[in-house]
Amino acid sequence: MGENASSESRKVERWLESALDSVDEAERLAEEMAQELGFPEDDLHKIGMAVRESMVNAVVHGNRYNGRKKVHLTVTAGPDRLAITIGDEGEGFDLSALPDPLAEQNLLHQSGRGIFLIRAFMDEFEVRRLVPGGTEVKLVKYLEKKQ
Repeated sequence: MGENASSESRKVERWLESALDSVDEAERLAEEMAQELGFPEDDLHKIGMAVRESMVNAVVHGNRYNGRKKVHLTVTAGPDRLAITIGDEGEGFDLSALPDPLAEQNLLHQSGRGIFLIRAFMDEFEVRRLVPGGTEVKLVKYLEKKQ
């Protein structure tokens, strides 16, 4: 993940089913680890929503509810951040090809706001294609140190 490991880091990995129940499990795990780190309530909500949106994308759009495909979740709590990676086994997508959810013609669409919300709620957001297939997103939220 490219971050400095320290004795204060904690990492949890899960292989989850391509089902909506997995969305709740991933959100709960990320929020619990964020709470242990001391994130304020507002950030806990943002982290939970970002993980929920990412997991829905992996289950629904990536794996298309395929029971033979899994979602790989990794949550790493470091001394000053929470990093979450979510990888699916789908066909992948081109981030630059997604329509702008704020464009007038897209404002009333039922979907298409997930990536926009994830970017707004997290400090870092990365997407990469996996080989031989799938997509992995990395979300990072930094813990503000109290002075």
